[in-house]
Amino acid sequence: MQDSLFFLVKTLTDLYLLTFLLRFIMQWTRADFYNPFAQFIVRVTNPLVVPARKIVPSAGGVDMPTLVVLLILEGLVAWALLAMFDLAVPIGNFILYVLLRLISLTLWFYTGAIFVYVILSWVGQGRYSPIGAILADLVEPILRPVRRIVPPIGGLDLTPLLVLILIQAVVRALMPLLPAVLR
Repeated sequence: MQDSLFFLVKTLTDLYLLTFLLRFIMQWTRADFYNPFAQFIVRVTNPLVVPARKIVPSAGGVDMPTLVVLLILEGLVAWALLAMFDLAVPIGNFILYVLLRLISLTLWFYTGAIFVYVILSWVGQGRYSPIGAILADLVEPILRPVRRIVPPIGGLDLTPLLVLILIQAVVRALMPLLPAVLR
């Protein structure tokens, strides 16, 4: 029963955290905020980000209010997940775990986003899709630098595959640093 509850809490909180992460990444990549999917993300995150804007200003093009809300929420989620198993960790380790969970969530997002982006490029070529458009805005800044190094070979773009392999290598390096409860 505790495993089921833990899974439910972790999944729902990770999805909620993902909305804030997406808002931050959309701002960073200068994604189209008029896209219907982007509007959904903005509406879901506004109740916490708008009040944070009154306290924390943006700096140097970085959406600091969203980042601060994301860090606070991640801290609360990590604390709740650890508390579900009666685990106490030193504050230094806790901060490290919060940062590692955010990095892990970001890598998880990009893995899924690149995969969906590639699938949509195969089946939806020439057609507009709000999800496809926002994915292009979010994924292309990651793929573009690698594409400069490894151009398409015989008309086949291997860049997404190479980026996914690199992301998985980073995930494998980071996961042993997180306690199993927080993975």
